Amino acid sequence: MNDDATTGHQIRSMTVLPARREDVELHTADGLTLVGELALPAAKEPVASLLTFHPLPTHGGFMDSHVYRKAAWRLPELADLAVLRFNTRGTSSARGTSQGEFDGGDAERYDVAAALELAEFRELPHPWLVGWSFGTELVLKHGADPSIEGAILLSPPLHRATDADLDRWAAFGKPLVVLVPEHDDYLRPAEARERFARVPQAEVIGVDGAKHLWVGEPAVRRVLDEIVQHVLPGHASLPTHYDGEVQHASDVAPATTRG
Repeated sequence: MNDDATTGHQIRSMTVLPARREDVELHTADGLTLVGELALPAAKEPVASLLTFHPLPTHGGFMDSHVYRKAAWRLPELADLAVLRFNTRGTSSARGTSQGEFDGGDAERYDVAAALELAEFRELPHPWLVGWSFGTELVLKHGADPSIEGAILLSPPLHRATDADLDRWAAFGKPLVVLVPEHDDYLRPAEARERFARVPQAEVIGVDGAKHLWVGEPAVRRVLDEIVQHVLPGHASLPTHYDGEVQHASDVAPATTRG
């Protein structure tokens, strides 16, 4: 790895770095099977883990939503992180369709629990929850579990999550990192700081120029850097170039590039 713009392969939106990737199934307490993928460092054990929860499936969110896809393509190699992505109930992607039906964030509590159980079963170290948009609602409503290290929220709308959910996180006491785009469609930094003031340990970070969907490589790089810096304090900024062999997403699994 290096960050020298003159050498190595530039890490672009469709660059896939080495990792051990495997299809996984998550099993919920109400009898459903959810489909997903676990990406692990190629040559060593992970030092920490990200359990990701995707945006609203009724508006195109799924396990391949681009920030999570790029996290799985990059972070096992660049930061020694395990990355779990999966489709919540009733959601489809190239990986397949998870059983069940979308329930607006209520029955999805079983999906959150299934992800935590898989992390425990696989002995994934130091798990952090990462929610994006609708996924932040699942984290806030159902994710305050003693097994986790903390949570990172991307573009939280705070539509379904209530003050009671925020108060529960305040009492929970573990870190809550909140990345809020300057031009978010639902909740912008000033209002986010007011709403999350109920959670003393919440760190609200406004991101200049960003929008709800974090479109563009600069926005993705900022998100991934913030995730790594909070999960692994003191870690170097992620490089823009990579010295080893890389693949293009179309050579790995063309169908996974949508979203």
